[in-house]
Amino acid sequence: MAKGRGSAVVAAMVVCLLVFRFETARAAPHTVGGTRGWTFNTVDWPKGQTFKTGDTLVFNYNPTYHNVVAVDYAGYNNCKTPKGAKIYKSGKDQIKLVKGKNFFICNFPGHCESGMKIAINAV
Repeated sequence: MAKGRGSAVVAAMVVCLLVFRFETARAAPHTVGGTRGWTFNTVDWPKGQTFKTGDTLVFNYNPTYHNVVAVDYAGYNNCKTPKGAKIYKSGKDQIKLVKGKNFFICNFPGHCESGMKIAINAV
């Protein structure tokens, strides 16, 4: 009886590893703004693209002039950084998408208002 339970545990672990590996293999990187990178007038870049939960957004930019801030809908819509928002400043940020709406802005003065913001819906 104990031998049967041990086999079931091993089988369950193998299934979990396969599922994890499959999910990881499905995730895709997306370079925000394409060859232009994260810059002004990027607001329309996501149009026509499909994003999945777990995909990675790659933000390439000069950190002297820009940053990336993960915001909520109000922060995106009003170009305001909410209290406690995560601010990325490396110039080569990689951010994993969560299921549902994901919003990002540059909070340098006037940048978000100049189209340096994106809204992504990950399915």
